Amino acid sequence: MRFHKVWAALCCSLVVLFATSALPQSLTWLGTLGGAQSAATDVSADGQVVVGWAKLVSGYLRAFRWTAADGMQDLGTLPVYNSASGAHAVCADGTTIVGWSEHPSGVRHAFRWRREEGMRDLGTLGGSWSEAYGVSADGNVVVGDAATPATGGVGHAFRWTPGGGIQDMGTLGGEWSGARQVCADGSIVVGWAYTPDGEYHACRWDTAGTPLDLDTLGGVASVALACSLDGSVVVGWSYNEAALFRAFYWTDTEDIRHLGILPQSYYAWAYDVSGDRRIAVGETSLLNAGHRALRWRVGMSVEDLNVTYASLLSDGSLLQGAYAISENGRFIVGYGIHATTRRTEAFVLDTEARTFRISGNINLRDYVGDIT
Repeated sequence: MRFHKVWAALCCSLVVLFATSALPQSLTWLGTLGGAQSAATDVSADGQVVVGWAKLVSGYLRAFRWTAADGMQDLGTLPVYNSASGAHAVCADGTTIVGWSEHPSGVRHAFRWRREEGMRDLGTLGGSWSEAYGVSADGNVVVGDAATPATGGVGHAFRWTPGGGIQDMGTLGGEWSGARQVCADGSIVVGWAYTPDGEYHACRWDTAGTPLDLDTLGGVASVALACSLDGSVVVGWSYNEAALFRAFYWTDTEDIRHLGILPQSYYAWAYDVSGDRRIAVGETSLLNAGHRALRWRVGMSVEDLNVTYASLLSDGSLLQGAYAISENGRFIVGYGIHATTRRTEAFVLDTEARTFRISGNINLRDYVGDIT
């Protein structure tokens, strides 16, 4: 009997306690650079780096890079194009940012920013202006629009690499085109291009640089704004037969289709799609009720983020537009009205409630005394 008591004491004197706890979903307002407005346009793969534009006290715009540790960092401007700037996209690890920098005359030039080299002017296609909208996962392929030497400053979609410089991607037979995003490895580009009859349609350039017309939802125009990591899914907006903006979803195995709208929606745009192709984010304009940030779970109904995450908006803040989503679908960035500051501000929304485990050693003798 005594042996059993001693053994029980040895077994029970030290135990390992495991417990779980949770960190809730969170909404972070990013502030401004001293002015009255900001907007977040893209987010890194892990959700830790956010980019966009923010106003200075002077009212000029500046491209920014934000992290939780460093806050909002002003990226400055190009040396000559030094009146304003804005960031459109960031690479997967957050080290490369692309966008535009503006001359006092109003002419813009595309830039690529890296910490070790600052802003680099990507040039044009022979004309006066350019603007960078998308960047590959490694930061080495940049896409956007640039002016050609054609009369009237006609712009074409471009693809830029460090070794090849800026290259014209052509059109669907019309005058103009523009690129908005590029897939992870830089091989697939999406945007828009004019057709020979003067309409502009969503367009996807394949690995050979050949443009494909993605059509419309029945109207006269459409624009592709984003693609999945592998380029097989494209989202954007299109006019429908009633000439209303509608969000669309296209895949390389099915034609363009409508993503759906909220009741009382007037317009809707899809701005980005997650890496796994299952979640899109965007914005809608409601009749007599302003703008609302949206999320579509493909194959399911559309969500107003203000309803889904109402618990994070108890102060009266409003999420108006969702411009980008992280590759894993967890982080959403955009702009809205921050009730505390009464400003239009950039935000980052962490949609995942995270659980973690706490472990530790507990000596039961501290609680039940000696066993004899």
